[in-house]
Amino acid sequence: MQPIETNTTPLLTSEELFERARQAALNSYSPYSGFRVGAALQLTDGSVVTGTNVENVSYGLTICAERSALVRAISQFGPQIRIQAVAVANLNDAPSPPCGACRQVLAEFILPDAPVQFPAAEGVRTMPFSALLPLAFELKLK
Repeated sequence: MQPIETNTTPLLTSEELFERARQAALNSYSPYSGFRVGAALQLTDGSVVTGTNVENVSYGLTICAERSALVRAISQFGPQIRIQAVAVANLNDAPSPPCGACRQVLAEFILPDAPVQFPAAEGVRTMPFSALLPLAFELKLK
């Protein structure tokens, strides 16, 4: 794998960011599905923030790893953060691209060309965020 490239702060290699996501998955609370997911976000200031999925018996209240990491990043650094790379990993050897809700929530904070890597059927796949969610919902405030 090649290092993730950006025009801002130097990034971890894609392998390093993916390993941070895998490490976060070790802390997953997933007693109902057993599907352990972690996410790592590299911010434009170079910080890396991780999160993991947290399930709830009321499945709709479950939070995915990507949103968990984003909430942590905003809590830690404030709403001005911008994401320049994302890695998602799981401990189940299964495809796990970010879900639609995570894609939409990430859209408010991620650079359009930020690389997003995730487990796919053919192995780890990396694609720019704008290709992952080409028609994100937008609200133009006056």
